[in-house]
Amino acid sequence: MREAEPRLLPLCADRGVAVLANRPFVRGSMFREARGRSIPPWAKGELGITSWAQYFLKYLLGNPAVTCVIPGTGKPRHMADNFQAGMGRLPNARQHKKMLVDWQRF
Repeated sequence: MREAEPRLLPLCADRGVAVLANRPFVRGSMFREARGRSIPPWAKGELGITSWAQYFLKYLLGNPAVTCVIPGTGKPRHMADNFQAGMGRLPNARQHKKMLVDWQRF
């Protein structure tokens, strides 16, 4: 997804093309990178994020070009957690940038 972000997503937004982000956890590698790390406190407080799955999904959904995110899980508890990412506030432009900066610190 990150490879598409600087060029493809703005193009899709400009042309009104829907964007589906399929399997955004990159076969679990996002979770392996986050293992042992805490969700930034500001993200918990401002966006109500309680898991890394919600952090990643809210980041994607916070991009105005992204229409839909398809996490792809068969585990009910993961489905319930993923669903929570679509609830409440999505990140505004400032928060979206902050999420990326925080993630890149890893």
